[in-house]
Amino acid sequence: MNESEIRMWLNRYKIIAICRKIYGSDLERLTEALAIGGVRMIEVTFDQADPEHLEKTARAIELVKRVSGGNVLPGAGTVMTAEQVDAAKSAGAFYIISPNTDEAVIRRTKENGLVSIPGAMTPSEIAAAHNYGADFVKLFPTSQLGPDYVKAISAPISHVKLVATGGITEDNLPTYLKLGMVGAGISGRLTDKKLIAEGNFAEISRRAAAFAAIAGGEQK
Repeated sequence: MNESEIRMWLNRYKIIAICRKIYGSDLERLTEALAIGGVRMIEVTFDQADPEHLEKTARAIELVKRVSGGNVLPGAGTVMTAEQVDAAKSAGAFYIISPNTDEAVIRRTKENGLVSIPGAMTPSEIAAAHNYGADFVKLFPTSQLGPDYVKAISAPISHVKLVATGGITEDNLPTYLKLGMVGAGISGRLTDKKLIAEGNFAEISRRAAAFAAIAGGEQK
């Protein structure tokens, strides 16, 4: 899948489930549950504090790709170095997501033929990320900034495609999509560790279906 096809995938399906410190059989069952609900993108994050984060995240990306059989596109999250970009690419990631805007990370992402989604908050950061070559910009933390902030900054930077991340729920997602944001990264509601520990993957599938329905409705 080339960069254009990956961009089209995100524009169509919109929802990225953010997986932090979830590995092995838990991640396998989570991937299956999310796919059943219609979520077609999973971001596996690097745990920067873990000395084994390169190997662990690479294995997790490979697992998502294998389990989903091509129905879910894995990406890497909390990517903060060029080395992590390379590790994610080798493992089969299709897109690179960061909490910040780092020119070296963005440029390495594009050199690897991957889709770049750096994080930014201010208009200056958003414009810089776009100018460095980002395909989308993750507005973080979206819910803390609020709809009025999104509306205010959207006028002068309407050419930048924004992805909502941070505190996104079934209740507020429609608002952000109506404001023109192209998608959302979602952690708590879709990767709830309490539900995973309980083995309640049916509830995760239900939530995934609710988010997918909102995203699908936006396409009509």
